[in-house]
Amino acid sequence: MRLLTFGFIAFVLSITFLQAQTVDCMKDFDFLVDKIKADYPGFNDKINPLNASKLKTLEKELRNKIQIYPDSCSFYLKQYASFFKDNHLRVGRVSPEQKRPEKTDISSFGRNIEINIDSLKNMMANSKTIEGIWTSWGGDIAVMKSHKPNTFLGVAIKYRNWMADQVMFEFIPVNDTTFTTVVHSTFKESTPRNGAASLHVNNNILEMHDDISFVRKTGSPAYDKAVLLTYIPQFPNGRNTFFVATSLGDSTFYLRVPGFSGFKAQIEKTISLYRTEIMSRPNMIIDIRNNSGGLDDEYQSLSKFIYTNPYETKGVEWYASAGNIKIFEDALKTGEIRNGEEGIQWTKALLAEMKKNIGGFVVHPFQTNKEEVHALKDSVYNYPKRVGIIINEGNASSAEQFLLGAKNSKKVTLFGNQSTAGVLDYSNAIQVIFPSGNYKLNYPMTRSKRLPENPIDNIGIKPDLFIPFPPSIQLYDRLDTWVYFVKNYLEFKGMEKSIN
Repeated sequence: MRLLTFGFIAFVLSITFLQAQTVDCMKDFDFLVDKIKADYPGFNDKINPLNASKLKTLEKELRNKIQIYPDSCSFYLKQYASFFKDNHLRVGRVSPEQKRPEKTDISSFGRNIEINIDSLKNMMANSKTIEGIWTSWGGDIAVMKSHKPNTFLGVAIKYRNWMADQVMFEFIPVNDTTFTTVVHSTFKESTPRNGAASLHVNNNILEMHDDISFVRKTGSPAYDKAVLLTYIPQFPNGRNTFFVATSLGDSTFYLRVPGFSGFKAQIEKTISLYRTEIMSRPNMIIDIRNNSGGLDDEYQSLSKFIYTNPYETKGVEWYASAGNIKIFEDALKTGEIRNGEEGIQWTKALLAEMKKNIGGFVVHPFQTNKEEVHALKDSVYNYPKRVGIIINEGNASSAEQFLLGAKNSKKVTLFGNQSTAGVLDYSNAIQVIFPSGNYKLNYPMTRSKRLPENPIDNIGIKPDLFIPFPPSIQLYDRLDTWVYFVKNYLEFKGMEKSIN
């Protein structure tokens, strides 16, 4: 009878938790549906008599699924947002930093493992297995046998955001050099995730697939860092694209800009430092692979080297919905407007215009021309004469806006083997948090005046010249085959002109 009572209580608690999940997810789903319909500038453009019934059917199906599987809430929210095929409109989980969850002294492994560093160093001095002391950019870990059979543990020695003796990883051998992994966390109520790892370079590199790499620790920090930086991952995460500026001989200057979000100072400092070198060479390569955009004003100093003639851009219209107006009003109240007094005046001017046409589209009063004509006051630079811009499918948003402007220049040729991402028609995205606090919605507030005649979304911008070599997944700060192909093409193109 006592066991039956405990079982019944557990059953009731389980049902109560499931009901709470369902209620929370349904509130989040209602919020998403209402927000997109009310405040997304692309809703009326994309929903028409031909597809409105499909959206209604999807909404009904997802509501039914939420009732049955509320623990898959994130998937259903993303599925609804993806109907609109706009990468500026997306659902994501609220990160631990945003939610600021409580951290625990013990990871999700369940207990800490006390380690004796001196003893480990002696035992593993000549190890060529996964056991040993490993180091990476975040710090040092020890990998040792677990009390579980056929399992090794990765334990923090001194590692960023971890306490000593906390278990970070479990490694289960597939063979001598390949492992399945369990990656643990120290955030309260977090769950571990599964992955894979492998040994490389004579078993001196431990690579966590699609993530970080460790090097077997030696007595030389300089040596270990050099190995880490030089190693090319076999299972790269694709996020390591670094800023590079260098001359490639007497004819070509090379600049890699991995983003237009937080790079403005670095771009302007580099251009100032290398201005003489850039303007004394006939060729320039601007490599923006994996540059997913940011802010348009970050690339303005680059545009001066590209510019050849005035051109028009259509600009954007702001969607003056009640929800979008409130977001700007709240930002003014809480002091979240960028660029100080200038930003505040810009926002107030836009708000005044939006309130005149609630439910419609408005042009910012500081940009009232139907088309904005770009004409630089300075004369066209003699050098560089030819500019090759390297692009890939990772280019989006402001990076694509940069390319649209660049294509107006007689100097510019776009190089790549795929079109860009195609995420530009609806832009100036902001972020709002769902009622549950578990998810966030990014959605755009503007629509390009290029529409409907010249869309970019889900189409992208094509390269002018196809690069016949395979792309490098992991760039770091390296110059690869693509760079040298573009360099050689521009230099041979210059020779052709001089001969003719």
